[in-house]
Amino acid sequence: MDRFRKTAQELLLRAGVKINGGNSWDIQVNNPDFYRRVLAGGSLALGESYMDGWWDCRNLDEFFTRIFRAELEKKVSTWSLLIPYLKASILNLQSRSRAFHIGKVHYDIGNDLYETMLDKRMTYTCGYWKDAKTLEDAQDAKLDLVCRKIGLKKGDRVLDIGCGWGSFAKYAAEKYGAKVTGITVSKEQAVLARKRCKGLPVTVRLQDYRDVDGQFDHIISLGMFEHVGYKNYRAYMEVAHRCLKDGGLFLLHTIGGNLSVKATDAWIDKYIFPNSLLPSVKQIAASIEGLFVMEDWHNFGADYDRTLMAWFKNFDDGWQNLKSSYDERFYRMWKYYLLACAGTFRARKNQLWQIVLSKKGVAGGYVRIS
Repeated sequence: MDRFRKTAQELLLRAGVKINGGNSWDIQVNNPDFYRRVLAGGSLALGESYMDGWWDCRNLDEFFTRIFRAELEKKVSTWSLLIPYLKASILNLQSRSRAFHIGKVHYDIGNDLYETMLDKRMTYTCGYWKDAKTLEDAQDAKLDLVCRKIGLKKGDRVLDIGCGWGSFAKYAAEKYGAKVTGITVSKEQAVLARKRCKGLPVTVRLQDYRDVDGQFDHIISLGMFEHVGYKNYRAYMEVAHRCLKDGGLFLLHTIGGNLSVKATDAWIDKYIFPNSLLPSVKQIAASIEGLFVMEDWHNFGADYDRTLMAWFKNFDDGWQNLKSSYDERFYRMWKYYLLACAGTFRARKNQLWQIVLSKKGVAGGYVRIS
């Protein structure tokens, strides 16, 4: 056995994963150069080698759950991993001039993909599974939870920062009679959101958050803060503060990490969410200091595991209808993305937070809603 395979085997055994083993989370190696490649290239090489068919695993979600619980990502350090951190330290990767890049490379890749993968409302954020049995129920429950947390009433004007395909805007307008202004940096999202919200008091703008003006009774942001970047957290909160009426509430729904970092995983950055970053509790707290009162902080990150598994099932079941537009390498990439992310939440490496903020504090105190 060469030294690269031996080293890889010893590392994987710490997570209870065997090479060519019989468990559903064990990996099957198809190319003997896999070991050298991954030990030299870390997480980027692990993902790329999977996309290239160099290894397989029956249950990738279980594989990654074990990898993250054992914190193996900390055991493999390569010089290539320093590059994203140096770039993020020197440059503002989420500057105004770069704002629309994520829209082009991720959200614009094909509405057919997202219509297949997501629920009927096309809600591309974590569902709320407290009393739900299906993805549809979980997403409706999440949207209603948001409306109830901000005390939404008929006629209220709401700003939706990162409105996606209009799922919240349509729900809030139909169910609560709200008037919603949604902004997105994705052209495809904007076109479809306008179509889906036609006839409702909903306006959808192709716009960076830094360019928003006007004042609103409430502000919500579901799954957009992950694209803001640590150098812009304060500026983002200042925009929200400027646009929120004094008696209103701002609900921030975001994936969060357990540590404060400056750059994201190299594979995720290259293939899925370029220039993305998961905030930490510390970073969010610093960004709101002096601007907002933190009224409530709700963590239901375990629900993202179930949401991602439901998305993967929809994607996998619908692949026959998608394969004429996307190749096999894309299938392996998207499968790896969804199931690796499920593993991060199952291992509790990543969290999902809903944070309710007010400008001056709710008189008498905010009553928590769940």
